[in-house]
Amino acid sequence: MEYIQNSKSESGCVFCGCCEQADSPGNLIVARGPRTFVILNRFPYTSGHLMVVPYDHVPSLDMLESEARAEIMEQAARALQVLTAEYRPQGFNLGVNIGEAAGAGILDHVHLHIVPRWAGDTNFMSAVAATRVLPEALEDTYWRIRRGWEKKDK
Repeated sequence: MEYIQNSKSESGCVFCGCCEQADSPGNLIVARGPRTFVILNRFPYTSGHLMVVPYDHVPSLDMLESEARAEIMEQAARALQVLTAEYRPQGFNLGVNIGEAAGAGILDHVHLHIVPRWAGDTNFMSAVAATRVLPEALEDTYWRIRRGWEKKDK
């Protein structure tokens, strides 16, 4: 409940509000670049569910400068390396939902989802109870990915 009540900045955007804070398990930002940041999804589909978000508050990729679009892809490639080293997934889903009809949960600030996948990682809980079961706490995931990202910087 605290997240829902405190998730919006004055601009009303959860991403803009997060990037104004220092990186920590509180805002879930694991890495920053000049034009984008990488953040854990607070409501993940699987452990390690990341998002690459531009600092520019725009609803679609085509509204970003080419340098920001390029950095999104570079950050995504880096995320794949870190997630592979830390979690050993068997595959990944990467996607951008633009517009409500496409399933965008945050309509006004485009972002790329990176979801690690394993064979059989969906189960009856999501289908029957609309509940996701994760094997580790979000704060543990934050520190694991953050350490993995820092290893890749060296």
